Amino acid sequence: MAITRRVLLRSAAVFGTATGTGFPHLWFKNADLAMAANGEIKVGVLFSLTGTTAIIEESLNKATLLAIEEINATGGINGMKIVPVVEDPASDPATFSEKARKLVVGDKCVSVFGSYTSASRKAVLPIFERQNNLYWYPTLYEGRECSKNVIYTGAVPNQQQDEFVPWLIKRFGPKFYLIGSNYIYPKEENNYCRKLLERHGGEVVAEEYVPLGHSEFASVINKFKSTQPNVIFSTVVGDSVVALHRQYRAAGLDPAKMPMASLTTSENEVAAMGGEAAAGHFTSAPYFMVHKSPENEKFVAAYKKRWGDDKVTHFVSEPSYFQVYLFRQAVQKLAQRDITPPNIRDAVKGAEMIAPQGKVRIAPENLHTSLWPKIAQAKSNGQFEVLVDAAQWVPPVPYAAYPGQVCTERGLTQI
Repeated sequence: MAITRRVLLRSAAVFGTATGTGFPHLWFKNADLAMAANGEIKVGVLFSLTGTTAIIEESLNKATLLAIEEINATGGINGMKIVPVVEDPASDPATFSEKARKLVVGDKCVSVFGSYTSASRKAVLPIFERQNNLYWYPTLYEGRECSKNVIYTGAVPNQQQDEFVPWLIKRFGPKFYLIGSNYIYPKEENNYCRKLLERHGGEVVAEEYVPLGHSEFASVINKFKSTQPNVIFSTVVGDSVVALHRQYRAAGLDPAKMPMASLTTSENEVAAMGGEAAAGHFTSAPYFMVHKSPENEKFVAAYKKRWGDDKVTHFVSEPSYFQVYLFRQAVQKLAQRDITPPNIRDAVKGAEMIAPQGKVRIAPENLHTSLWPKIAQAKSNGQFEVLVDAAQWVPPVPYAAYPGQVCTERGLTQI
């Protein structure tokens, strides 16, 4: 569609940033100074190693460190070693903010790799925008964000739901029960799900949110029984994923008749809950551990060798891994004196690489990533069987739920 009108939106709510400033054009003194010295490039690693989301975030920390170690083992970047500064934000957004400030202002890291929840990303975003630094965010998220200071390598709603929702309606029926954790990500994903249900003849029989870390789902499961949806569309996260699946199974519900369809259940949560609790349910994501490609076989083998044979890879640890290689690709283009966050951002625009899931690309206009959506069913052995695999990569549409709004290099625009 041709752009007929461009209006830079000024509302904080529309921009979706914690600061309300969207694309800040403030340049601070230190942002223009080269940040690599003495043969080292310092980066931050900011994933929770304790708290309710540590169940997933410790694996993102491991994937990030693995990529850094691999790059350093082959000579680093233009002869310089990547030096990770690891902090534990303890699954607490306020601590994320505190640790991010330390990494950017105190440690002078040239980029930070971090966050799982949108709450934690929103908590650190003002720091990266004010300091004009760069945050690499590997997690699938709700979109509706347009920042020059974040590289988004996880999926946005159109990349997880456009194929998934109509597939579920056709296979199981039109009645959906939406259950999620109570914060921005599940609410925005469910907002987009509602639009797709309207478009494809589906309906919402109930929509409910539980606190982060919630573990008692008896009343929720009673509502499943009373409303009898065809599909339980789940965006609960962290430990709650494990509790919901185990209690669903204990209640005697049958995934063949009323499956859970998730955007957040990966091999990591399945390993925690046990394969029997996950078997028969569905997940939509760009990556599964069973994906067949030489790049994925190498990634899985290296991850197991480094962290243990019992460890699994999944759709958030994979972008945590490949985004470090995109960082390398960008920094390789720069002379040492030019290694600054703004220059790295400009150098990564349009970057492509063969990731474990397939060829990915950073969109220059919005800094999100073209990915390969898949639909898979969990098996009792703890792995997934991929049932639907995209024939080509799917470009990101961060504002898919908001027609007329587009994230461009100029900022958020109205068309």
